[in-house]
Amino acid sequence: MTTPSDDPGHTPGHSPDRLFGRAFDRTGTGSSKWARTAGAAGVIAMGLADMDLPGPPAVAAALGRRARHPAYGYTVCDPAGRELVARWYRDRHGVEIDPAWVLLLPFGPRTAVRLLLEAVRPTGPVLFPAPEWGGFAQVCRAAGLAHRELPLARDAAGYRLPLDAFAGHRAGAVLLSSPHNPSGRVWTAAEVRALAEAAARGGGVLLSDEVHGDLTHPGHRHPVAVAVAGPYRERTVTLNSVGKTFNTSGIPSCFALVPDAALRERLTGVMAGYGLWEGGLLEQVVQEAALRDGGPWLDALLDHLAAARDRLTGVLGEAVRSAPEASYLLWLDAAALGLPPVGARAALLERCGLEASDGADFGPGGEGSLRLNYALPEPALAAAVGRLERLRNPAITRLHRL
Repeated sequence: MTTPSDDPGHTPGHSPDRLFGRAFDRTGTGSSKWARTAGAAGVIAMGLADMDLPGPPAVAAALGRRARHPAYGYTVCDPAGRELVARWYRDRHGVEIDPAWVLLLPFGPRTAVRLLLEAVRPTGPVLFPAPEWGGFAQVCRAAGLAHRELPLARDAAGYRLPLDAFAGHRAGAVLLSSPHNPSGRVWTAAEVRALAEAAARGGGVLLSDEVHGDLTHPGHRHPVAVAVAGPYRERTVTLNSVGKTFNTSGIPSCFALVPDAALRERLTGVMAGYGLWEGGLLEQVVQEAALRDGGPWLDALLDHLAAARDRLTGVLGEAVRSAPEASYLLWLDAAALGLPPVGARAALLERCGLEASDGADFGPGGEGSLRLNYALPEPALAAAVGRLERLRNPAITRLHRL
């Protein structure tokens, strides 16, 4: 893994305090996350999975250079991008990826899931755990595909995949967010391989959405699905994107790792039917700059997120349903926060000015939960921590009033 100390392009400006220690204003940028609060004064937006942090300077510089060229016509896919993705996986995750597996896609992961399902042509139901990112259910409904949501197991350490339940169904496809969205759980390599086996036995494919995989916290290792699937690799696809890692989702792009050449061919055929081809003008600029030069920035980000996680989990205690091991999401029990299970999102907003995601949006098992995004600059993070402390300890609020 590239670290600030061994990267020749590193400067002191990549320290977490300098990058993320100051207030960060997104006013006038069309931010979807902040639009959810309708500009309410004093509200801290902690809902949508979008970081309120400045992105890598290398990405901004690359976009600026490209924008200064006055031609913005059709572009072709740069084959060097495949090598860059393979190098990223080798350097950051310690796994070897054949560049031939890589498809560079000019749209976001949700669209990729939809088009991959069309290319897979599942003959049985699409399976995925619950609670889970709501996009899977939306895509299946839009595509007219039967789907089943299998309840996640949970123990003292947090969520576990219900492997027996998956093995007991003949799946047309298995969908998985890895690491888990909404809880930030890092699945084990054995769990991911078991899902790949369950999909293969049903004649299906495991589609592993790994857009949070580069944000794994220290002490945990992200299992890249195509690398851990073993004999089921040809029935496995990994999806990833620089969007979540580097907060560039406003310029949608992703890449798919597809070991099966026949599935790659079917996917490119499906894409062509919608007028879509690999590459993209700004998409390639952003992806190349992020993967080539964004490592030091990412290392500083991970330090910031780990510290923020520790501060918040220390305040929230047993209200955290599953200890986060990746990304910047906390999955919370509303009742443990003293909030009503129904209408918890509105109650949190009213009582302490924090906007969260409603757990019901994550399917069965999500009711009575909230998802909180803590990718905030230091001043906003400190304010959020203080408000949550007062929510958890009403005596603090009474003391302040005296």
